[in-house]
Amino acid sequence: MNNRESIFKIWLEIFLVSSRLGLTSFGGPVAHLGYFHEEYIRRRKWMDEKSYADLVALCQFLPGPASSQVGIGVGVLRGGFIGGIISFLGFTLPSVVALIVFASFLHTFGIEDAGWINGLKIVAVVVVTHAILGMAKNFTPDIQTKVIALFALILTLLFHSAYTQIAAIIIAGLVGFIIFRKENTGEKETNINFPISKRMGAICLSLFFGILFLLPVVRGFTSNQWVELFDGFYRSGSLVFGGGHVVLPLLEQEFVPTGWLSEQDFLAGYGATQAVPGPLFTFAAYIGTVISGWQGGLFATFAIFLPAFLLILGALPFWNSLRKNPKIKAALIGVNASVVGILLSALYNPIWTSSVHEPVDFALVAVLFSMLAYFKLPPWIVVLTGAIGGWAISFL
Repeated sequence: MNNRESIFKIWLEIFLVSSRLGLTSFGGPVAHLGYFHEEYIRRRKWMDEKSYADLVALCQFLPGPASSQVGIGVGVLRGGFIGGIISFLGFTLPSVVALIVFASFLHTFGIEDAGWINGLKIVAVVVVTHAILGMAKNFTPDIQTKVIALFALILTLLFHSAYTQIAAIIIAGLVGFIIFRKENTGEKETNINFPISKRMGAICLSLFFGILFLLPVVRGFTSNQWVELFDGFYRSGSLVFGGGHVVLPLLEQEFVPTGWLSEQDFLAGYGATQAVPGPLFTFAAYIGTVISGWQGGLFATFAIFLPAFLLILGALPFWNSLRKNPKIKAALIGVNASVVGILLSALYNPIWTSSVHEPVDFALVAVLFSMLAYFKLPPWIVVLTGAIGGWAISFL
């Protein structure tokens, strides 16, 4: 009975924390990783720094919404398979509900240009900056790792694409393997007690590829609308590297030329998606609602996020053993350093360039950063202050 009460208490905690993140995490996948780092690692210590960095690196390799996969992974490691589902629901449902409402009633309102929205974008600058400083301290401690981070920063700044990020991570892993394979870091290896077996992981990976290849075949033999929708959203969620912004052109190609929705409705929904917290993949909820009502919104959300679930549950059991291999550990030193550089690149573009335009914007960044880093105020207070500050700036 005590064990049952304990696991229910853990699940409730996961839901409350992930829901708060889902209500306040603005700024896209890189900003989400900063919010996760602040809440899960710094404040609650659900994982150690190295395990979190390894999880982030793994999710950067996998197609799909990287920040959502990190959240699912944290939830699974904290509360098992159910914990992963709860973590996903808490983080995702707020934006899903908001976008279903937008699609039903408000999708033509241009609130994406409101002053308080820009204030929330400035909050994302602060959160990501804070996260990068903490990660840089741990993962770029010497000149070699600093050079790797600098290489990743320059490469991803000059060639801005998801594939460049993957290339930077792969090159950094190879460099880390060459430089650090003979070094004994003396670091105590942490053990992640992943509550899902390798057999279950293999089943999840098999399901991922099976559904991906079979759905187009099934679609060819039927004219059922729901099968066509599921195929379109599942494929979009399966073949995207680099997060939510990359999935937008895929969704446009799937649903606008075929007449499922108009270009005007698509662009209105895109604007609304920028105005809500949580993962950008929830744009699928908007499209599904425009096509088939709120039922279509929920169906589209399930279809586009299912690949992310199958991939992270399939990969993590094997990742847990691979990361202990000395050669893999050497490569991960380089990979983790490259992630710092990639995050720093993303801090500049698109987060900084889309948020900080005037001196008064930078002044708000300084105030919010001081609140978070020096006064140690809770993130929700920083978010609220940022929204109010952005609203006030709009009158200047």
